[in-house]
Amino acid sequence: MVSASLLIMSVAGATYTVLLNSSHVKSSLGYDQTTLTLLSFFKDVGSNVGLLSGLIHKVTRPWVVLLIGAAMNFSGNFMIWLAVTGKLAKPSVWQMCLYICVGATSHSFFNNGALVTCVENFPEGRGIVLDLLKGFVEIGSAILTQLYHAIYGDNSKSLILLIAWLPAALPFIFLWTIRNMKTVPQTNEVMVFYNLRYISVDLAGFLMFRIIVQNRTSFSRIEYGASFGVVLVLLFTPLLFVMQEQLKAWKANKQVLDGSSSQYVNSQVPEGIENPPPPAAVEPEGSNRPAGDLKSSKKTDSCRNNAFLPQDQGEDYTILQALFSIHMIILFVATTCGVGGTLTAIDNLGQIGLALGYPASTATTFISLMSIWKYLGRVVSGFTSETFLSKYKFPRPLMFSLMLLLSCFGHLLIAFGVPNSLYVASVIIGFSFGAQWQLLFAIISEIFDLKYHFTLYYFGALASLVGMYILNVKVAGRLYDQEALKQMEAKGLKRLNGEELTCTGVECYKKAFIVITAATLFGCVVSLVLVLIHRKFREQADPAAAEAGQALQVQTVTGQMG
Repeated sequence: MVSASLLIMSVAGATYTVLLNSSHVKSSLGYDQTTLTLLSFFKDVGSNVGLLSGLIHKVTRPWVVLLIGAAMNFSGNFMIWLAVTGKLAKPSVWQMCLYICVGATSHSFFNNGALVTCVENFPEGRGIVLDLLKGFVEIGSAILTQLYHAIYGDNSKSLILLIAWLPAALPFIFLWTIRNMKTVPQTNEVMVFYNLRYISVDLAGFLMFRIIVQNRTSFSRIEYGASFGVVLVLLFTPLLFVMQEQLKAWKANKQVLDGSSSQYVNSQVPEGIENPPPPAAVEPEGSNRPAGDLKSSKKTDSCRNNAFLPQDQGEDYTILQALFSIHMIILFVATTCGVGGTLTAIDNLGQIGLALGYPASTATTFISLMSIWKYLGRVVSGFTSETFLSKYKFPRPLMFSLMLLLSCFGHLLIAFGVPNSLYVASVIIGFSFGAQWQLLFAIISEIFDLKYHFTLYYFGALASLVGMYILNVKVAGRLYDQEALKQMEAKGLKRLNGEELTCTGVECYKKAFIVITAATLFGCVVSLVLVLIHRKFREQADPAAAEAGQALQVQTVTGQMG
């Protein structure tokens, strides 16, 4: 089941790449940049709104969720391919928005069908399982571009067709493999997951090496095929590990049945202890508390009445308490300005390359670079934030602020069009985006605790969508079109109905990314306020309780990150 989940998640993020090579969509359908950014916004809406898939997952089996996701992925993206290739009458803008939203929504169904089910089956190691599966999502775009070149060569329109059929086919193959199971934790379970992560790092490293070589030499279809053959070997290597562990588990079960040994069972009683101590009982609400304890009185009130009452950081907030807290307001503003700007850069990367004079074939290179460095940003920030927090008391909100500041350098490289700097910009933006996303939801769980973490997760995603709509549709798209019209007027041309708007030169995105840089800096400053609040809380907290709770946080906070 783990091996199948890795393969499904490696193509689950394919919808992110539909518009990265957006020149064919513009030229085929005659869109201006504002319309293209509107399509990009609906793509992100579909990718980040997962409430429907979550509800279906609660009342049905995983195979139903995967089946719905496969159907949505194929129907939405196949309609886009038909429209772009002219096999379908030119659809209205609202129809294209619907197609791309439906196709992108499949991502949340794959998440709930495969990723959530896998986490439920391994509750003891949910943190490493989440990081592992999400890591394969991030490098999925780079894997798909390798396969696309091996199958279709340089026919970039076929990338949309590949995105339509491959992510829909894999869930069908493993439909009955992904299921909820009652498992017994193994002694070496975590080590197996770490070995699988090392394989994912090797895969990312090979893809990075492949991109560097590709930029220096031209590859034939056979060479692309050989390169993807190596990728396939690395993709299926986890299957060897899980088969080995399955064999060990089978032998262990046989020995247990024979009464000879239970050495592989993690739940065996340590030597010298006849009866393990019972788990600590949960203290009833209001017990052993002062009569005037505010927290005790809050929980006896209705959710509506205590929505505006203060709550201790790190305690279980209700949803309304979290939404109306100063912490969430700061996070919402910082995410809107910071992550929204990074999303804008990611969604316009292919078009930026064309405007700055990069060959059209480099669009897939930027996709791969962004994909790999998003993965590295997620892995490095998760490990680093845990290490810095436990050893140096370095707060996560401060690291989040630093990642927002880092993304500003990528935005400025795009704004001023430094020659050959788009490769560096894609690395910086990809890394900072992966780190921002990881840290954002770590901060949410650290501040508001874990009771309503996945609900609050979607409010964090909503903030990024708001920022992306403002900065992408209203700023980047409109300023691009204005500059394109200026260039047409300077040439004495007038735009005909249905004619695409094409802009070339540094000025196409200069103003937009200066605005995005300013917005990101503002988000960085706002997030520093949360750093001060976080530090004040830690100073006021009981040192003994903080030390005891810190060890628990290292296990639980990372364990909920996606």
